[in-house]
Amino acid sequence: MTVRTRTTVAAFDVDGTITDRDCVVPFMRRVTGTRRIAGRLVARPDRMVPVLARRDRDQLKALAAAAAFRGRRIDDLSAIGVTFARFVHEHWLRPDTVALLDQHREAGDRVVLVSASFEIYLRPLGELLGVDDVLATRLMSRDGVATGALDGPNCRGPEKVRRLHRWLDGTFARGDTSTSAGTSDDGIGRAYARVVAYGDSAGDRELLGDADEAHWMQRPRSPKRDGRRGSEHTGGGA
Repeated sequence: MTVRTRTTVAAFDVDGTITDRDCVVPFMRRVTGTRRIAGRLVARPDRMVPVLARRDRDQLKALAAAAAFRGRRIDDLSAIGVTFARFVHEHWLRPDTVALLDQHREAGDRVVLVSASFEIYLRPLGELLGVDDVLATRLMSRDGVATGALDGPNCRGPEKVRRLHRWLDGTFARGDTSTSAGTSDDGIGRAYARVVAYGDSAGDRELLGDADEAHWMQRPRSPKRDGRRGSEHTGGGA
């Protein structure tokens, strides 16, 4: 009987783990502008008030995404995402975590970003980092235009584990390495992988709990918003 050696897969959260700050809100601000997003949110108190009362982070993100992205062409959002990814890569990365990521790459491990951040800018950031795939929150579109809805659940908490397991199924159980949006739930691929996970927040607990080796990355102190560190534009949409 042939025993298959388990492949090491390094799964990295992004906001606060690879970067030194949150990226979701700055990206939405870059696309639409703070005032416009806020105006659209407060214009629907029937939706906002219950969400705030429940402290429902996933639903709050869905409402904010609708306010920021609805009606924007996906091609335009993708272009902004590429520019934003370059900005993050130049200014907001944590050298300590990037060094760990590079060590995994040099060792021949598979490296995957698993994040609640939006895929539209994380995929180009992943290309800059040289990772194998990106599992992140997706935006729904119709006829090339963002509907404002999320395409599937927010990739946070248990959803991170589900998305990673589907990717592992596609990668190892079927030999297909391009299945970040796979649909298998059989869990076969997980048996072939030794998962090393990195995270920094409550949204990473399930991912870290599922890993064979887990690393809790202490989030750095709030970075200074100055020119040297790369201050983020928060004005009108790009």
